[in-house]
Amino acid sequence: MTDITSLRPLAAVLVSAVAIGPILLSGSRPNLRESWTAVAALAKFGIVVSMVPGVLAGDTYVTDLGSFLPGARFALEADALGILFALLASFLWIVTSSYSIGYMRGLDEHAQTRYFAAFAASVSAAVGVAFASNLLVIFVFYELLTVATYPLVAHDETDEARSAARKYLAYTFGGGVAVLAGTALVYWLTGTVAFTPGGIEGLASADPMFARLAFALLASGFGVKAALMPLHSWLPDAMVAPTPVSALLHAVAVVKSGVFGIARVVLDVFGPETVGDLGMGLPLATVAAFTLVVASVIALRQDNLKRRLAFSTVSQLSYIVLGLAVLAPTSLVGGLLHIPAHGFMKITLFFAAGAIHVETHTDDISDMAGIGRRMPLTMAAFAVAAAGMAGIPLVAGFVSKYFLLIGSITAGETLFAVALLVSGVLNIGYFWPVVYTAFFESPEESDEKPLVEGPLGGRLSWGRAAAAEAGDDAGTDTDAVADGGDASDRDAGDGHGGGWERRGWTGGESTWFMLAPILVTALGSVALGIVPDGAVFLRVVRLIVAGATGVTV
Repeated sequence: MTDITSLRPLAAVLVSAVAIGPILLSGSRPNLRESWTAVAALAKFGIVVSMVPGVLAGDTYVTDLGSFLPGARFALEADALGILFALLASFLWIVTSSYSIGYMRGLDEHAQTRYFAAFAASVSAAVGVAFASNLLVIFVFYELLTVATYPLVAHDETDEARSAARKYLAYTFGGGVAVLAGTALVYWLTGTVAFTPGGIEGLASADPMFARLAFALLASGFGVKAALMPLHSWLPDAMVAPTPVSALLHAVAVVKSGVFGIARVVLDVFGPETVGDLGMGLPLATVAAFTLVVASVIALRQDNLKRRLAFSTVSQLSYIVLGLAVLAPTSLVGGLLHIPAHGFMKITLFFAAGAIHVETHTDDISDMAGIGRRMPLTMAAFAVAAAGMAGIPLVAGFVSKYFLLIGSITAGETLFAVALLVSGVLNIGYFWPVVYTAFFESPEESDEKPLVEGPLGGRLSWGRAAAAEAGDDAGTDTDAVADGGDASDRDAGDGHGGGWERRGWTGGESTWFMLAPILVTALGSVALGIVPDGAVFLRVVRLIVAGATGVTV
């Protein structure tokens, strides 16, 4: 492995931050403002891609900006694990930038300049997380990411949005405090916080009690953004943000920074061997398995599409954590590969939900009967991504989940393998009704789509029959609003009793600013499922695992 001194890691972080100024200055000229966004997105992706061949050859690109304190330099390093996250985030920012234009203009949203500026700041912080060379640097960018994304979560400026944003701040800043405490403890134990493939050597011989405490602090701190239960509830509430925010930040940048942080802790701070010797892998895997099953059950209850996707995200993130915690080389490959696989699939699902909202003002699954007529390409892309999330072959999710399942079995963790299989069945349970409703039902002949009802695990909102009996008063039911969107959205979605207008398969269902990103990410999900090596990500993941374990998978 060769360290190459280069400004490219710093440039990859700063290019979108530098674009914030021109974006703000171009607020009165929307086309110019969004052109700055596009230029910054393409430049960031180009810089990241330029480092991929070197990283695959075993090189690390380093920008050293001096010392924090002895043993901790303010340096950026583009290694294999950093490239995995940065490549995903920078590419998906390109498609999200296009999607945002169609979404924000389609709804004539307010404060669009602030939105695009905050988006640029957020992606800059996310790439900073990816290229951080040690725990202190990742902590700085981890907190900057929270600050940058706050205006996006609170964008609507309603009481609900402000409440969700405050909750987001409370949870994520609390997680940041835990990360800082764990970082300080690691430094006290070893005299360094630098990421080292296979782990910092001094931790293997440190006092086991303090080493376990450091691991617990770091894992729980990063686990907030990874939405591990019981630290997850900020994420479903944050779905009040505009859909492009939900798509990139809550399916890629924010939540992936959490699982990425856990990956750094397992692979490059403690190392898989030390984590196993300390006995910390099993508790982390247990929390992840619990989360991925319970969140899937909760998703069955949701009628609001974005909330169902939110709980699906909570579940799917724990697939990644479980793969890391099982510690077997094959499970590590599965967990890390699920980072890009989930990114492509989940962003497709959120893009589809946003397009449905913009074009039809429909948010609840029970109001989408026959919507496949009105939006055939959108719902076909949704179906492809949903199949991948359930682990159906030929889509990205199958490959990563195959490695996870085989890794769990070969490691002797049969219970975790069973949890993966159960969650896969539950995935089908909460995604198939959406696809079936869209393509095989009509507004006149449809039923409620939450599959689990009643007080013991049932959804809290009212169905159509209950709404009819309750009359106008039902529109103010707080449980209904919390679980199924606001009353105005429900009314908008219920106005299709006569059936949806049929649109062809040539793109007449929406603007291409939104439709093209949906199709690109859906095709990306298929490419990752058919040729994962050709899509680079699997090659990078194998390199990461070989560096951390010495085993080639």
